[in-house]
Amino acid sequence: FHLSEKKMYTFTSNDCEFNYRESIFKKRYKDEFVIMNVTFKLSKQPVFNISYGAIKQELEKMNIHNLSIKAISQAVIKIRSSKLPDPKVTGNAGSFFKNPEVDKQKYDFLKTNYAQIPGYLLDSGKIKVAAGWLIEQCGWKGFRRGDAGCHADQALVLVNYGHATGGEIYDLSEKIKQSVKQKFDIDLEREVNII
Repeated sequence: FHLSEKKMYTFTSNDCEFNYRESIFKKRYKDEFVIMNVTFKLSKQPVFNISYGAIKQELEKMNIHNLSIKAISQAVIKIRSSKLPDPKVTGNAGSFFKNPEVDKQKYDFLKTNYAQIPGYLLDSGKIKVAAGWLIEQCGWKGFRRGDAGCHADQALVLVNYGHATGGEIYDLSEKIKQSVKQKFDIDLEREVNII
């Protein structure tokens, strides 16, 4: 639904330009549409991808030998529960920043100074760098000022320990962005929408 035109539109999957945590609704049409309905076409024959993160290891720990959608879902939930704060207990929006993408030359330069910097080669030829690692290297992991802070187990998650204002969380995110820019010359992009 287009907010200013008060008109319904239909978009195909291709129209939406979906990518990792990305679509036209987060860029070109940001704040212009409300998504009212989504139709999914699912295959009756699942294709399992357990190569991402620690899913394979978690399935092994769970002693799962026959893959199923339910088993993979349970593994993902266990992994996320172990790394992320429960929003029912500690206010948070999950991953606050996107993992930045840099060209190979920049990544290789960073690797000479920071041998442990994690990077994942993308089909585009760019390298995706773990934002949480960058933030942690800048000393933010576990940081707390008043009720605004960076989670102790996952630096990518900003938390509200009780009464932090939106402005305080935003200011913290700005300080984190500035420190990552200063140390690594990488611009972090917020994943959350600032209203």
